[in-house]
Amino acid sequence: MNKIIVVLLFVWLCNGLNAQDKRTKPTIDESSLLKAKQDTTIIKPKTTPRNSKEKDTQPRIQDYLIISHENDTTFVDTTLTIQKEYKFNYLRRDNFGLMPFSNLGQTYNSLTFNFQSSNIMPSFGARARHFNYMEIEDINYYRVPTPLTELFFKTAFEQGQLADSFFTVNTSPQFNFSIAYKGLRSLGKYQHILTSTGNFRFTSNYSTKNKRYNARGHIVTQDLLNQENGGLQDGSVLNFESGDPEFIDRSILEVNFENAESILRGKRFHLEHNYKIIREKDTLSKNKLSIGHIMSFEDKYFQYDQTSATTSFFGNAFKTTNLKDRATLENFYNQLQLNYSNNILGSLQFNISNNNYNYGYDKLVILNGVTIINRLKGNILSAGGKYLKEYKSFTLKGEAGLNVSGEFDGNFIKAQATFKLNEDISATASINHNSQAPNYNALLYQSDYINYNWRNNFTNTETQQLAFQLKYKKLANITVDFNTINDYVYFKEDISFTAGNSVLPVRPFQNNATITYLRVKFENEIKFGKFALNNTILYQNVQDDNEVLNVPDLTTRNTLYYSSYLFKKAMYLQTGVTLNYFTKYYMNSYNPLLAEFYIQNEREFGDFPRLDFFLNAKIRQTRIYLKAEHFNSSLTGYNYYSAPTYPYRDFTIRFGVVWNFFL
Repeated sequence: MNKIIVVLLFVWLCNGLNAQDKRTKPTIDESSLLKAKQDTTIIKPKTTPRNSKEKDTQPRIQDYLIISHENDTTFVDTTLTIQKEYKFNYLRRDNFGLMPFSNLGQTYNSLTFNFQSSNIMPSFGARARHFNYMEIEDINYYRVPTPLTELFFKTAFEQGQLADSFFTVNTSPQFNFSIAYKGLRSLGKYQHILTSTGNFRFTSNYSTKNKRYNARGHIVTQDLLNQENGGLQDGSVLNFESGDPEFIDRSILEVNFENAESILRGKRFHLEHNYKIIREKDTLSKNKLSIGHIMSFEDKYFQYDQTSATTSFFGNAFKTTNLKDRATLENFYNQLQLNYSNNILGSLQFNISNNNYNYGYDKLVILNGVTIINRLKGNILSAGGKYLKEYKSFTLKGEAGLNVSGEFDGNFIKAQATFKLNEDISATASINHNSQAPNYNALLYQSDYINYNWRNNFTNTETQQLAFQLKYKKLANITVDFNTINDYVYFKEDISFTAGNSVLPVRPFQNNATITYLRVKFENEIKFGKFALNNTILYQNVQDDNEVLNVPDLTTRNTLYYSSYLFKKAMYLQTGVTLNYFTKYYMNSYNPLLAEFYIQNEREFGDFPRLDFFLNAKIRQTRIYLKAEHFNSSLTGYNYYSAPTYPYRDFTIRFGVVWNFFL
């Protein structure tokens, strides 16, 4: 019934909206305006103006607006920069701090962690498969003067390719919709690691002529399928590291199994709308009062299928063939808001929320005479608030939330103060406290493998973060955060199963000591003529008696590149070399049954450089990318891994393009 209600609301939103008056444009930040000045894209109108008075109707690049979940507004950027090079990947965002697996569309090992959070509900689990799962915060909305299309293409490994197609249009000044689909199919270099993923997005936003009512929403469906092989067998690990030319063809290396696949699939219907009771121009005191409502329904599942049990890898199973583990989650979320703002007090919001959740499995498991429940379901009632005040060069932000009733306790407090000296220099300090229940799969898990069944009663994980950021555009961007983590939940091999078991299962545990975690990140770019050196350096220090949070001490990315116009400025060229490196540490292992990374303290990995050569060009609004990835792979020794038993990519050449159309 909930699904039907949400679908009907979206049908109403998309079909009953017609208006003709112009809408006030959202404010664009100064950094975006600077990009507009650098963007050489020329947008031609559909028709030639009939007189000189109509020349101003030609749209500008900064008229093509992109509005984030947080209502931050930027615009379409067709420039070619080093940041665009960093984002030209499967995730389409800067993946610094992530170590990709060998095939496109597989998971990533995390080299760093951010413990700032405002979540007060458990997450689904299967976190290794969520890097490309688009959450509510990942969806943007648009406003464009003419239809806009963007086509993205990049070659994959062996058979297949990656493509992302996007289209948006304003049918009137009041109503915009967009539709997009990102699809991938890649066979990979190793045995049984084919990936096939798809992300469909539909968004719309609307405002009435008098601007009192505003609504926006999206529909997202996603399916992320991976074949699983459990990594290389021990003998194949030795053959890989030997560098023997016989094994340069990676397809002949033997893997642990070739009969399993996993899929994460989800669909979400999301709607946000508000009504302004008192608008600013209605009163002399500049008071504004509005009510808002957010409604979101998400249905997702993670499923692991295997044609026959691999007892040598996961241990004994309840059955020997056609194994299937399937965890599902239905979550229906509603929030009511009261928003008030005043030119003296600032902006205030009070909200109440309800989370109706239903996580679990379709069967009961009886283990050693004990029945493990198969469902966690209920309602959580929450209350919260937000505050924002801007005064001259200062900006103050605050947010808090608390679970008032229900099975899961949770709360968070977040505060931030920013001082902006001028356009180039700013400083920010923030503090964050969070108490959140562990992920659902740590609390309850069921499997056809006997030792992968549990029901845990963990306490909340509590984190505190104190962070500082100093931005100086002409010199550097420095970020420091200090974290304390209590009752941290992690996955690890359970040594209590040693007796009578040749295979140790991976299970969740809760740390009984306090972890302190320091991160210092330094970013800058040094320019000399047409050359530039772009640097990102991350230092991390963990104080953890139990060694359950493992990260490298130093992670760095350095790019030396050359930029110039060619052919009478018909083409803009960027070419250079990027070095990626991190120091040795106890890198987390990957468990395909759980789709989770788990800690290991037996062997250190890292200390291998990865060099990429790139040649990128922009012609009109088209960006062309050519890259020789890891071209030093045969020169520095075969010790490069994405996770234990999962080697990283060998040298390969890949090509791609991003093309914008302004109609």
